[in-house]
Amino acid sequence: MFEDDRPAHECGIFGIVAPDADVARLTFFGLYALQHRGQESTGIAVSNGRSIRYHKEMGLVSQVFTEEKLRPLAGYLAIGHTRYSTTGTSKLENAQPFVVESALGPLAVGHNGNLTNAASLRRELLNRGVGLTSTSDSEVITQMLAGGEGRTWDEKLKVFMVRAQGAYCLTVLTRDVLYAMRDPWGLHPLCLGRLSGGGWVVASESCAFGPIGGRFVRQVEPGEIIAITEEGPRTLAHMPAPRVAECLFEYIYFARPDSQLHGTTLHAIRVAQGRELAHEAPADADVVIPVPDSATPAAIGYAQGSGIPYTEGLIKNRYIGRTFIQPDDRLRKVGISLKFNALPDNLEGRRVVLIDDSIVRGNTSGPIVRLLREAGAKEVHIRVSSPPIKHPCFLGVDMATYPELIAHRLSTAEICELLGADSLAYLSLDGLIRATRRASDCVCRGCFIGQYPVEIELVDKEVFETR
Repeated sequence: MFEDDRPAHECGIFGIVAPDADVARLTFFGLYALQHRGQESTGIAVSNGRSIRYHKEMGLVSQVFTEEKLRPLAGYLAIGHTRYSTTGTSKLENAQPFVVESALGPLAVGHNGNLTNAASLRRELLNRGVGLTSTSDSEVITQMLAGGEGRTWDEKLKVFMVRAQGAYCLTVLTRDVLYAMRDPWGLHPLCLGRLSGGGWVVASESCAFGPIGGRFVRQVEPGEIIAITEEGPRTLAHMPAPRVAECLFEYIYFARPDSQLHGTTLHAIRVAQGRELAHEAPADADVVIPVPDSATPAAIGYAQGSGIPYTEGLIKNRYIGRTFIQPDDRLRKVGISLKFNALPDNLEGRRVVLIDDSIVRGNTSGPIVRLLREAGAKEVHIRVSSPPIKHPCFLGVDMATYPELIAHRLSTAEICELLGADSLAYLSLDGLIRATRRASDCVCRGCFIGQYPVEIELVDKEVFETR
């Protein structure tokens, strides 16, 4: 999926308890590994057992946290966050962690996901006289915990899990406890890890553990609340929903290929998607190429399943998307060539299978096809390693609205004609689920079939921005 065509990333969260370590620095490296889940803003909060100090800014992890910014963040417990925002919400007020004072002491919260009843909870807080400074449902969560029912943090977190609806993974930092919790449907992943030198970590993905000398222990279970102190982790509640509903887009695109879900790397699962796609939608072609980098594993799988050689046909400029300098009008017309260069030696006179992991709006697939043809490709057959996206997501991914979703408006044949491809085919939903190795009743298929595991409370985006 090309960057301008993809759904919004979710956020990345991280937490650590390590009495003999520089937890701010370890959190920095953990967030660095989770940078793919959000590039708008980042923050770290640290507790020394008495008070919480924090710093957050707009920008990438490496831009925000210098030695000077990390030095004051001394303590032995920490949480961190890296955020992706939707249109109109890229501002410091929405950066995380949110930090407040409460009757029980300081509180810091990092959130990944989206509450589907956030508007109702927000109105409830405002009617109680609670002032809110942002448009983020994460601030609603923070204020619910700070002023909610319960005499202890343990009790407040249990009450929150009963009240909240939708998708949430949370790291919650108090004076002397790090809490990690995952919504009862298990919509998005959250992992528990152990540091080699002692200490415990939690993160959105297991890829955050290796860079800091940690190892994956297990997933936080759906509906589980874990309290982590110097003595280690303990489960203080486990309230799963009747049915687990894991987000399929974690398997397709979001999670890093080297992260694990249910004992298997995402790379292996995406290769399996490509093999399924080759069996379901064969093509008479000479080479298989990916849209780099996210579709590379599926392209490898398609090549394995079809017997068609895999090669590179597009080279991605991995830095152009990070610049704050906008192209002028002449360069803007070049469009896709700013982000990709074609390799004519691998394309000239050849029939190409172009593998992408998904097509959302379809804005960039057509220009990519034209780029391949200009480089000499004789035919371009698009194969997509996910089903057509026909419905928005309300559970943590600002996928797009109905009018923006190309597969909602057009048939596959119409999309193929619009993109200028010789053929177009998608992986079936059954094929995708087979590749994930999950039972069909354990995944959320909302963006594909319009059926969601929880009730959706629709709100005006201008009133309440989703994350």
